[in-house]
Amino acid sequence: MRTANSGPRDVFSAPGTAGGGSAPPPAAWGRTALVQGGLIVFALALIGRSAQVQLVQRDMWRARASAQQLAANPLPAPRGTILDATGVVLVESRQLVKLSVAPREVVADQRNRGDGRARMAALADVLSGVGVPADWVARVRDTTRAWVEIPGRFLATDVAAAMKTRGVHAEPALERVPPANDGLRRLIGRADDAGGPVDGLEKALDEILRGAGGRESLVRDSRGQRIRSPSVMSAAPVPGRTVVLSLNQSLQDIAERALGDAITSMRATGGDIVMLDPASGEVRAMASQRTNKLSTGATALTEPYEPGSTLKPFFAARLLDMGRARADEIINTYNGEWDFNGRKIEDDHPAPEFSLSDVIRYSSNIGIIQFAERLNPNEKFELLRDLGFGTPTGIPYPSESAGLLPVPGRWDGLTSASLAMGYAVSVTPLQLAAAYGAIANGGELLEPAIVHEIRDPDGTVTWRQERRVVRRVMSEESARALRGMLRGVVETGTAIGSNLSTFDVAGKTGTAKIAIGGRYVPGRYTASFVGMFPADDPQLVILVKLDDPTKSIYGGRAAAPVSKVVLQAALAARAAALDRRALADAPSRERGTADFAPLPEPAADVLPQAARGGAVAWVARLDEPRIMAQRIVARRAVPNVRGLPLRQAVYTLHRAGFRASLPHGGSGADRALATSPSAGTLVVTGSTVVLEREP
Repeated sequence: MRTANSGPRDVFSAPGTAGGGSAPPPAAWGRTALVQGGLIVFALALIGRSAQVQLVQRDMWRARASAQQLAANPLPAPRGTILDATGVVLVESRQLVKLSVAPREVVADQRNRGDGRARMAALADVLSGVGVPADWVARVRDTTRAWVEIPGRFLATDVAAAMKTRGVHAEPALERVPPANDGLRRLIGRADDAGGPVDGLEKALDEILRGAGGRESLVRDSRGQRIRSPSVMSAAPVPGRTVVLSLNQSLQDIAERALGDAITSMRATGGDIVMLDPASGEVRAMASQRTNKLSTGATALTEPYEPGSTLKPFFAARLLDMGRARADEIINTYNGEWDFNGRKIEDDHPAPEFSLSDVIRYSSNIGIIQFAERLNPNEKFELLRDLGFGTPTGIPYPSESAGLLPVPGRWDGLTSASLAMGYAVSVTPLQLAAAYGAIANGGELLEPAIVHEIRDPDGTVTWRQERRVVRRVMSEESARALRGMLRGVVETGTAIGSNLSTFDVAGKTGTAKIAIGGRYVPGRYTASFVGMFPADDPQLVILVKLDDPTKSIYGGRAAAPVSKVVLQAALAARAAALDRRALADAPSRERGTADFAPLPEPAADVLPQAARGGAVAWVARLDEPRIMAQRIVARRAVPNVRGLPLRQAVYTLHRAGFRASLPHGGSGADRALATSPSAGTLVVTGSTVVLEREP
């Protein structure tokens, strides 16, 4: 029963609640749990993401932070220096800088605009002074431009004032200083503006010469400016290794000069000279020149030719070794005209008969064909193959030619006779010089070498060339007999033009027709001579080849005299890689061992610093009495080369009998400023004259 105070029951009251309290509905509980769960999931996601960033992606975010805070300038690595066998620098890298200018930064100055204009004017003067073209200087002064990259590279000392100017940004760069003469440039090759190899030894030895680049780390401030900080680590570049070549700079200069004069005087289209040490196989000089400006390679390695009569001695050697001929054996030479398989064979020195020695002495085609017929085709092929023909020598040069040696299966009825006369086979000048090295050293074919040693940047020698015998190609007895025959060629045969009056020289001439498109062109020849000096115990093999000479086509008249000029100059030079003691002990033609003798050292006041310190002057009594007929100290006045291009100045000094030194480098376009000793000073020939270039 209801009381008076009782009212309707609260439908929202839950049973069992005291004092009439109420509980939240079930929907409210669901919303609360959802929010709390979301917060928990979000917190877990934050923790997971934080763990991912700090633990898993730590290195990536550090790198991004460093990229924002730090700036890295690449530091190029200098390529290794290339030296000659005596330590003379042939090629080196110079540290230069590249400049970029932000014109607005240069002139920007909130306090005084005049300061900005003064800085710009001073910058323009510096750039003009180092040879920047006027139109590029005008671009730098144009403040409407945001950025100007100035072409070219500069010595840091020349642009030091510009580098200190605000708005001028310097970047390190390297320049490869090429060799001074054409023959070395052909052989060593070039490097591009980025320091990469283009051709030659630079390309073949790139792995050795190439260094490891470094980096310079800078800190960026809030405005993006780069600041050096001692707390930021940088990586220094590692220079490339030093390569010491077997070349001798003195002999190389002599060969270059003699070859250039011969090409001019004989009106030839080009030529090559190779000088080789037959005892070690090392190349002492390699000069190549062509009148065709498109020819840039070392043609002594890349352009094979038919050697002509210079191949005849090797057939004689093999016959002697096999016991199928004797040096004094007489053969009918038909008075210089003979028919062989329908082909007319002629001799330039006709005679009714010749011994094998005379066949070589007078270069008889008729005689050598008949002697060589005692060898079957396989034996002839094996002879030429054993001499290294038809395969590369292994010199580290990218495009060395293997030459051409046809296999017997491709011979026709005339190939056998052609081979005996030096045709139907092509060889490079280096291949032929190496083959003559076997005659000079007693019968061993050596692998030619042009790299003498390799050094680490700290000077430690890591590799040195060792004498490598490829095979024995003739006996010592046959080699000795052949040297005697080749001495006769120079004394009374076809190479009289290469004869010296004081030392015996041995050698062989060659005059070969030039084939173009598979046909021999009338009136075009290759004139060549391969000599050994001295004849008894040779220290040098010298090959001279002239292409298409028009004044005289014969090897004895065009090429042999060039070898004489080279040997005379080598005897007079101080550092020409000759064993002077051995030459002094060798018997001479006229006065026994008196051809070489040490002379008193000249007074120090007439020698440059590089030539002092106990140097012994050597003087050779040469062929021409007008050059040096007595054993005296020859003194000459240093020529005046002021104002001449450096290349012409060096050539002038060499012509006067002096060596040239460029202590501060320079290119062929630079001009000579002065010499030390000064022009007009009487100095012993063969001394070094120091050239200073114009700044």
